[in-house]
Amino acid sequence: MEIIRVKNKEEGSQKAYELIREALDGGAKVFGLATGSTPELVYEMLSESDVDFSDAVSVNLDEYVGLAGDHEQSYRYFMEQKLFNAKPFKASYVPDGLNEEAAEIEAYEKVLAENPVDLQILGIGSNGHIAFNEPGTPLDSVTHKVELTDSTIQANKRFFEKEEDVPRFAYTMGLSSIMKGEKIILLAFGEAKAQAVKDLVTAHTPDEAIPSTVLVDHPNVTVIVDEAAAALI
Repeated sequence: MEIIRVKNKEEGSQKAYELIREALDGGAKVFGLATGSTPELVYEMLSESDVDFSDAVSVNLDEYVGLAGDHEQSYRYFMEQKLFNAKPFKASYVPDGLNEEAAEIEAYEKVLAENPVDLQILGIGSNGHIAFNEPGTPLDSVTHKVELTDSTIQANKRFFEKEEDVPRFAYTMGLSSIMKGEKIILLAFGEAKAQAVKDLVTAHTPDEAIPSTVLVDHPNVTVIVDEAAAALI
């Protein structure tokens, strides 16, 4: 696991942008993408660049259950606004939040099998979750429906008018699905992520209580942390 320490989110996002460009120039064809505030500046940098994803495929980590792709709080909508409209991919896959559970799991596992990820972008939650894989998620999990924890709902409620509007369930790539990515870049910015970063980089073996620690068994992981997120390591 390579740890890259940077001064702030801007510097970290620039480094991630450079690694994505490097991967694309090196022949990467399938990019695993995350949502949320952590990668937002990276997507802005990509959108404003001359990078060309028209021959590449994207697969997103997750989507809220119950939200259509055109709902302004859906992750499909987020990706379109933050990246896809400016930099369209040959194909972009996001779980279908309106699909029935068994059908969507089967459909998304098929997408992942047909599009092995060359480079996966991840954020990390303050409780160590990656994607919507909360503490206690089996390390061998594949795409599944998850009930969101209260801490995740609280973290996401700022995006909704009222807390009761925040979806309680999501579809997410599982931990074993994420581990199939050839290269993984995890971004962590801000003091709220400091304990999660410490738990990850000091782990020797995967622990279901801290989902991110599954990454210690991956051969090609780069963790980009700013000074605040690296405060405890």
